[in-house]
Amino acid sequence: MDEKNNEIKQLKEQLFYSPAHADDVLIDADKAQADEFCEGYKAFLDSAKTEREAADEIVRMAEENGFRRFVKHTLYAPGDKVYFPIHGKAVILTVFGRRELSDGVRIAAAHIDSPRLDLKPNPVYEKQEIGYFKTHYYGGIRKYQWPTIPLAMHGVIMRADGEKITVSIGEDEGDPRLVISDLLPHLGAEQSKRTLAEGIKGEELNVIIGSRKYPGCESDGVRLAIMKLLNDKYGITERDFQSAEIEIVPAGKACDVGLDRSLVGAYGQDDRVCAYTAVMAALDTEAPEYTCLSVLTDKEEIGSEGNTGLESRFLAQFIEDLCAAEDADVNDVLRASECLSADVNAAFDPTFYDVFEKNNASYLNKGVVITKYTGARGKSGTNDASAEYMGKIRGILDADSILWQTGELGKVDAGGGGTVAKYISHLGVNTVDLGVPVLSMHSPFEITAKYDVFMAYQAFCAFFKAE
Repeated sequence: MDEKNNEIKQLKEQLFYSPAHADDVLIDADKAQADEFCEGYKAFLDSAKTEREAADEIVRMAEENGFRRFVKHTLYAPGDKVYFPIHGKAVILTVFGRRELSDGVRIAAAHIDSPRLDLKPNPVYEKQEIGYFKTHYYGGIRKYQWPTIPLAMHGVIMRADGEKITVSIGEDEGDPRLVISDLLPHLGAEQSKRTLAEGIKGEELNVIIGSRKYPGCESDGVRLAIMKLLNDKYGITERDFQSAEIEIVPAGKACDVGLDRSLVGAYGQDDRVCAYTAVMAALDTEAPEYTCLSVLTDKEEIGSEGNTGLESRFLAQFIEDLCAAEDADVNDVLRASECLSADVNAAFDPTFYDVFEKNNASYLNKGVVITKYTGARGKSGTNDASAEYMGKIRGILDADSILWQTGELGKVDAGGGGTVAKYISHLGVNTVDLGVPVLSMHSPFEITAKYDVFMAYQAFCAFFKAE
């Protein structure tokens, strides 16, 4: 009987798919390395609350690690490292490889924008002697999650005299915080009858900015006092908000979550967790076989629009510039290229298990998740990676003993979503999504597992060094 049981056990291990929990396979040194890696990750999240800040921090990190700004028409040698900024909101890091560009490039593409609240062009108003900012939400937020939490104000303002002012209020010790109010339960009976989606409406996401009046002012005294404060600090008037990009984001720093400190909690982990790991992989790659690109893009949360999103031609144009120096045909290069669309997936949440199909969900602490397709309903709006390319990526990860799993974004017809994968595959590049499972995705406080973050970094390193 014992012999039969052993036979059955061995067959199950051989034939069944069951991704391992990291604690069951990692040695103590690997676990310690994952924890240490996430200290740098948390620091990055604190310094990169917006896409502009993320782009600036990535450039700073790149320069600190020997990257130099890309110069067109320059013939670079294997091992050379360059960065190329795009309008202050996107960045491409490049490490030149030993092979010619005609053999293709290796791309890891992540986005550095996150759901948030943007100020409207005319945001400042006063009502019943309370000052407010009017906002317009950006990306897929659940509006009810944003009231009654500490908020901060980040962004840039172009003044009438042409000077660019950088704004950050609400992050430093001693800074004031901003907030959106909500009804108390004693008076919320009618509000409670609303659907969850309408519990807080878009035009109710009004940010409180003050309540003291300018001395002697009979009307709009709070509004005037606030504008006088901003004028004294930044030299701006209300009209300057019309040439500004100000974002309202959750205030506070990234932190450990759980009594065992196994998780990272922070705003903006979708998709800065994949951005950071792809950047670190580029920084740590030396003279690879193929030229490697880490692409950090903007506007993914609203469909990759605009000249800093990947529906634009900025990536193709950059590769064209690389090709010009080597007299390579850009179409040949793109057709030979491969990409990991570095984006997150929804981690299985046992509290809300009914929207997941557990055999095809991704789980915390089981490594990076490969998402063959995203989209909605009948795979609408997705890149669907080929079996051949899935097999190649699987082989790269297995060769380096990297923990990985597959996953879908919830049950069929439960919802859906997209990534930048389809825009890169439109260029003829073999592409598949690979990233980190996230709990409470798109919320003001998202959660990832430290083991998974570290595995993402190792996955991008393995992809870049593969021959």
